[in-house]
Amino acid sequence: MATFINEPSHTFNEYLLIPGYSGKECVPHAVSLKTPLVKFKKGEESQIMMNIPLVSAIMQSVSDDKLAVALATQGGVSFIYGSQSVKDEADMVRRAKTYKAGFVTSDSNIKPDDTLQDVINLTAKTGHSTIAVTENGKPDGKLLGIVTSRDYRVSRMEKDLKVETFMTPFDKLIWAKEGTTLKEANDIIWDHKLNSLPIVDDNGKLCYMVFRKDYDSHKQNPNELLDSHKRYVVGAGINTRDYEERVPALLEAGADVLCIDSSEGFSGWQEMTLEWIRKNYGDSVKVGAGNVVDADGFRFLADAGADFVKVGIGGGSICITRETKGIGRGQATALIEVCKARDEYFKETGVYIPICSDGGIVHDHHMTLALAMGADFIMLGRYFARFDESPSNKVSINGTYYKEYWGEGSARARNWQRYDLGGAQKLSFEEGVDSYVPYAGSLKDNVELSLSKVRSTMCNCGALTIPELQKKAKLTLVSETSIVEGGAHDVIQKDNNATIK
Repeated sequence: MATFINEPSHTFNEYLLIPGYSGKECVPHAVSLKTPLVKFKKGEESQIMMNIPLVSAIMQSVSDDKLAVALATQGGVSFIYGSQSVKDEADMVRRAKTYKAGFVTSDSNIKPDDTLQDVINLTAKTGHSTIAVTENGKPDGKLLGIVTSRDYRVSRMEKDLKVETFMTPFDKLIWAKEGTTLKEANDIIWDHKLNSLPIVDDNGKLCYMVFRKDYDSHKQNPNELLDSHKRYVVGAGINTRDYEERVPALLEAGADVLCIDSSEGFSGWQEMTLEWIRKNYGDSVKVGAGNVVDADGFRFLADAGADFVKVGIGGGSICITRETKGIGRGQATALIEVCKARDEYFKETGVYIPICSDGGIVHDHHMTLALAMGADFIMLGRYFARFDESPSNKVSINGTYYKEYWGEGSARARNWQRYDLGGAQKLSFEEGVDSYVPYAGSLKDNVELSLSKVRSTMCNCGALTIPELQKKAKLTLVSETSIVEGGAHDVIQKDNNATIK
């Protein structure tokens, strides 16, 4: 006979935090959101510590190299989507890793025999006024000079004038050699009152550009998540089919951490994938697994060698797995049970395996609830899909801007590997939808706002760190009536967009 769990499973929206004592030291700017990404032994620190508890979902409409850089700038990690060719995913990882913090691969380049008109056209296309003149017109060509708006006057010069006649030649440039640190580059910029500094290798080939304007940006992002070589930390998704080809390519491209992207992690397919990685790379490769919704699933992946475990089935805004298959669990209940199993595993083995809550986040305060329930970090799809940096198109519908957002189980994504159970290499039916989400602007502005709410709530609970929140938090289930009470009610709200005559 089937096992019946007669208690209902709950969502984040059915819980509230009860305030605790907060001393005068409990102020938002004193809160640390540092959290481990991968497992570690008691008394040690995780080899990858994030500065904020947010990672982006392994989805075509969410995580590419642009979002990876933007999220790492804020202190989190993006997992670049794996439902593309091995080469394309590796190229995305490589672009994010070679971007470096403050070091920019030049995207405005021209040849010396091009003309002023070409310069004008390029500036109009890119919006950049600093153009590198290289031997072949490519970003890694031999640097011959620089053109800026100070080098020409459109009204006084012929449009067919060759670039080499008015550029600032290499022998008159101030430049730095490859290997120069960001601090050293910025010191050179400030000492010589430059707007930009070319970085070249021993053969004179252009490697990067460092811009004065990025100095302020760097100072404004103290939470940047960098590796030991001052490059952004980048994650990547893998599947349980082509891992023997995909994993080496992603590691060669520089991926810091991998994650098996699957709708259900309690399976022999994930066990096989983890076994192959451990056999060929030992513990040097960090790889998360999932998704699971109970203690048995967690223990299975922990024993199989997962570096972190994702929790959640069917809770994503574009996921219809529960509707189509009748499988899953309320995200809050699943998270509470798995985190309890994680703590028991830690007591038993001395190994702490971080938990990622994946799905079910609708409001910002759900992030704090997830952390209080035991999650070490949160994976978000819809949240990040709304931003400028996500790879999907921005569209206008009836005068309002939206961004496209589709699930990996939708016909548009065709990511059969994520839902593979050993059958035909295709989606048998859809487990995700194709949709729109309201456009929200830049990642930086929204993440800062969301996390300011998290920090404020943590202070209300008397906690200055995530582990302290998990220790001190008191949570209560709420009724349907109290959910209504929690919002604006029994008033006529003003329409702030209405015109008063």
